[in-house]
Amino acid sequence: MVTGLGSGSGSDPNSDSNGWVRARGLALKSLVFIGGVLLVKRLTKSTTRWDHAKIVAQSLTGEKFSKEQASRDPDNYFNIRMLTCPAAEMVDGSKVLYFEQAFWRTPQKPFRQRFYMVKPCPKELKCDVEVGSYAIRDADEYKNFCDRSKDQRPLPEEVIGDIAEHLTTIHLKRCDRGKRCLYEGSTPPGGFPNSWVPVIHPLCHLFSSLFSQSLHQHIFRYTREL
Repeated sequence: MVTGLGSGSGSDPNSDSNGWVRARGLALKSLVFIGGVLLVKRLTKSTTRWDHAKIVAQSLTGEKFSKEQASRDPDNYFNIRMLTCPAAEMVDGSKVLYFEQAFWRTPQKPFRQRFYMVKPCPKELKCDVEVGSYAIRDADEYKNFCDRSKDQRPLPEEVIGDIAEHLTTIHLKRCDRGKRCLYEGSTPPGGFPNSWVPVIHPLCHLFSSLFSQSLHQHIFRYTREL
């Protein structure tokens, strides 16, 4: 009798342990399921053209050198410094970047300056991003723009007002899987509004290399077209 009463009033430690294991297993399964749902949702989310434009603008931004290229072929190439940074944003969301080229020994004396305008391609065109190159109204005011502190740069509204002649346009499309690039493209009809001769393939090489992890030999050979 005593034994029976004792066993009825007590708890089974094995039962409590099994219950905790089951609860913990259910919690882990729930977390794995929720994580899987979130991952699938993220992977299946389509990339918009504005997403592509943002990626291209970020890829263009930064400092690049042609040192490796110049060392391989010093007779035809120089060690050039290319520097690009955000300068303004248009009302429609287009990004305006400032770009300059200089010999690496004299970065304070750029020999080429441009504004790049990066925005999504129009829906009716079979491309993802449109990059326009523009002259600068008073280029001397923008020398070493990216190296200055923000309070020493022209204001965004001044930048927009200093966007001058349209020089060229390039339409970019995301590279197919397996290619060693992120984006590639060419000049569309009317992409050269002035008297320059359009160059299609070199510009394709230029941008495919600009957006790859390593610099391609065509970058500094054909940037004169921009």
